[in-house]
Amino acid sequence: MARILITSALPYINGVKHLGNLAGSMLPADVYARAMRLMGHEVLYICATDEHGTPAELAAAKEGLKVEDYCDKMHEVQAQSGADFKLSFDYFGRSSAPSNHKLTQHFAEVLEANGLIDERVSKQVYSHADGRYLPDRYVEGTCPNCGYEAARGDQCDNCDRLLDPVDLIDPYSAVSGSKDVEIRDTNHLYLKQSDMADRLRAWIDSSTEWPSLAKSISYKWLDEGLQDRAITRDLDWGIPVMKDGKPRPGFENKVFYVWFDAPIEYIAATQDWAEANNENWERWWRKDKGAEDVTYVEFMGKDNVAFHALSFPTTIIGSGEPWTLVDKIKAFNWVTWYDGKFSTSNNRGIFMDQAIELAPSDYWRWVLTANAPEGSDAPFTLEDFQGRVNSDLANVLGNFVNRITKYTVGKFDGKLPDGGEWGEAEDWIVDELATRLPALMEYYEKMQFRKAAAETRAIWAAGNEYLTQAAPWTHYKTNVDQAAIGTRVGLNLVALFGILAQPIIPDAAAKILDAIGVPEKNRTWKFDREDWKACVSDILDALPRGMEIKAPDVLFTKIEDDQVAAWVERFGGGEG
Repeated sequence: MARILITSALPYINGVKHLGNLAGSMLPADVYARAMRLMGHEVLYICATDEHGTPAELAAAKEGLKVEDYCDKMHEVQAQSGADFKLSFDYFGRSSAPSNHKLTQHFAEVLEANGLIDERVSKQVYSHADGRYLPDRYVEGTCPNCGYEAARGDQCDNCDRLLDPVDLIDPYSAVSGSKDVEIRDTNHLYLKQSDMADRLRAWIDSSTEWPSLAKSISYKWLDEGLQDRAITRDLDWGIPVMKDGKPRPGFENKVFYVWFDAPIEYIAATQDWAEANNENWERWWRKDKGAEDVTYVEFMGKDNVAFHALSFPTTIIGSGEPWTLVDKIKAFNWVTWYDGKFSTSNNRGIFMDQAIELAPSDYWRWVLTANAPEGSDAPFTLEDFQGRVNSDLANVLGNFVNRITKYTVGKFDGKLPDGGEWGEAEDWIVDELATRLPALMEYYEKMQFRKAAAETRAIWAAGNEYLTQAAPWTHYKTNVDQAAIGTRVGLNLVALFGILAQPIIPDAAAKILDAIGVPEKNRTWKFDREDWKACVSDILDALPRGMEIKAPDVLFTKIEDDQVAAWVERFGGGEG
């Protein structure tokens, strides 16, 4: 049994997340956590709301709320979204929690003591109209490299050049649109990432289990020359900058930069989980306190890789303390909306609270996993959503479960029948599953989610093919015993399909397993991997003869064309 620590990138506090956010971190992390638990591993899945920074202040002001009250409200909203989509967090914390304040200030102190933080004067854009310093991405202007007139202060979307906002031509505030801005000198603390570049490269070189996307992004940043990064901001809302237990002189009106404190929240949230559950957080995060055998896996979108692969490890390694470092980074590309971007302002795309009103969480979980943006960006369309739900869930899985359970109720009084002789159809399904089950386990272990979903569907399809070959309804007319074995194997396949479906579609899986009478303790993936044929033979005869089963209610209601048409009109589909 392994011990696996899982974190997904913290959803930002300023609003409900869209389906792309869900598919790019939280959902695959949940699917992986569920699969690893089913295999018998000890899993801790941690997430939290990311609550600091200018966007939180602006969102709160827009709603006429104090920023603390706004964050309280939105934390509950996002926690509910997670519950709606059956995300099995062991703990869902908050980066504004006192534990994160204390831990962030601790890391800043030890990093400075180790010579990795210094104080520098930097230039920053100040907006008179807004009465604030503007974070990089809230300054826009003309790109000095390509002339694009809507470049952001951190990066030009036209030429992909990384920028400094003070280099923009004709800069203006993206908050108010005002050009009444000036460049001011301001003091900030800088994390000396450049001093850690060689150590970071050597560490990444030794990381054999990172997907290519995470490694390529990390090497790109290193090859371009890792820059020191300011870790403080001129803001009111955030973690105060302290020194020797008191406000740092000259930094009374500054806080730590959100991207410095947000990853530290993974540790702080674990501390809060431990306190709430009488657990020991150190056995997950301190290698001198029992965490030496922990495998740490991070899930995120590709835009977060640099911070998780370089900035956060600079903090962890630079502290000189025996903290757990990430072992595997699973990075995702974008889920796009009809080949374009999700956009709240343009009413394009579906957000988590809207999605759950339209269809059950299992539908979204299945489609987003089957179409996971692993190798490239993955376009989401409502027409494809309809097709996958109707074909994969309703026709392949739902039809199989419905056919064989209703047949059992009608012909065998709702009891698992005895009798019949093993034949060619049974040999075929054993061979099929003895190949497909180990492949499925390997896909989950390697975090290849599209392949895992495809293999799961192929196993369901094999069940349908088995019923075609065994044809219990045909044999029933002349040989009830022969009909019995086809029915019995079919019902055991129903149980297996429910067990295999648990990571991706947990609600439907529970309905299937409840109907077929599988006890909770038997809903695991503790398969005998030494002899898959023997294992599969046992699986197909696992349910006790004579046990009562029932036909579940309709598992999946098909999505109709008129529903899709209405959704496209409402959410702006069908255009780039």
